Amino acid sequence: MCTRRGIVRIMEPLAKKIFKGVLVAELVGIFGTYCLFNKMNTSQDFRQTMSKKFPFILEVYYKSVEHSGMYGIRIQDQEKWLNSK
Repeated sequence: MCTRRGIVRIMEPLAKKIFKGVLVAELVGIFGTYCLFNKMNTSQDFRQTMSKKFPFILEVYYKSVEHSGMYGIRIQDQEKWLNSK
């Protein structure tokens, strides 16, 4: 028969592994998000690719940039893309 302390001792290593896994997953997600934002922030061609494949992600980018006080990127992109057709 297992006692309460015995169950806790068995669960502690599992809980630590789960915590480490969640922490690593969050760090990978944050790093990936930063890389994606940086690529969109520096490359108008990449933003055009994103507008074709993942328009909802590009919309989040535009809104976050506009929320930070930088306006006009969306308009510049639309003007260039219309002129290049």
